[in-house]
Amino acid sequence: MNNPLPAPVAEPEELLHGVGIRLLHGNDGHALAEAYRRNRLHLAPWEPRRPEAFYTARRQRELIRTKRGQLVLGTEVPWVLVEGFGNSSAAQRIVGTITLTGIVRGPFLSANLGYWVDHGLLGRGVGTAAVRFAAGYAQGELGLHRIQAATLLHNAASRRILSRAGFREIGVAPEYLKIAGTWQDHLLHQLILPHGQ
Repeated sequence: MNNPLPAPVAEPEELLHGVGIRLLHGNDGHALAEAYRRNRLHLAPWEPRRPEAFYTARRQRELIRTKRGQLVLGTEVPWVLVEGFGNSSAAQRIVGTITLTGIVRGPFLSANLGYWVDHGLLGRGVGTAAVRFAAGYAQGELGLHRIQAATLLHNAASRRILSRAGFREIGVAPEYLKIAGTWQDHLLHQLILPHGQ
């Protein structure tokens, strides 16, 4: 049985450059759908093919309910990146997501990490700051031992983000995920989190 998670950050916490991070809210469906529509071409080479319904607020609300259910079960922590940190929530817009998934307790104490950042914020350090935040949370709040992430072999930008955050490459997984309609090899990365003994 999984242990319940501690309460994740719910109010935006600034990462840098006016971009904050907060827990995914139940009412984020419209804003998240808009963020995915805005970044559709940018994300297409790096994600599974999406049906048209994915880009609707209705479908995003359904996915949010599932993610928040996984949060309650202790197997996932979904955050959104928001631009306009310090403004009212109505004045903020979603500019990415970062999620710890597949959280496993027991002797493994591990999770998977996935993230994306709005095309308008690339090259500004937002991705690295978000990955560092999630790693700190995984260590400090969840008590995890390791985090794993997977990138396409040719995704140099994501590989740099993970490297800057302390991840190390651990091998190639052939035909790991079906991305952009094709089963593609992925480079696996892991971060061993420091812990006191």
